[in-house]
Amino acid sequence: MSQRYRITREIKSGGSQDAAITLEECKRYFGARPDFAYTSVFTVTGATTMSIEGDFFMWSHGSDRIPFRHYQGDLYVSGTNEAVIPMMLEVASELEADVVEG
Repeated sequence: MSQRYRITREIKSGGSQDAAITLEECKRYFGARPDFAYTSVFTVTGATTMSIEGDFFMWSHGSDRIPFRHYQGDLYVSGTNEAVIPMMLEVASELEADVVEG
């Protein structure tokens, strides 16, 4: 089972909705990075194929594509690949946010 992380400003803002990470902010930030691409559908292929609609910023790391999902003012990412931890911390720092488990 993989660990899920949330990039949020909730801690610094004391829970204020005004401090939410907006989709527009994410599109500007990730759009300036050549290793990220936006998609509104994330498809997982294995024994079966499943597509999830949402706002995903796909990080290309070697042959892996790791989704950072924007949802209700936060970003969510799985810690399955150990390379995601330093990237997640970099993103959080750039967005002036914190990383929490869950």
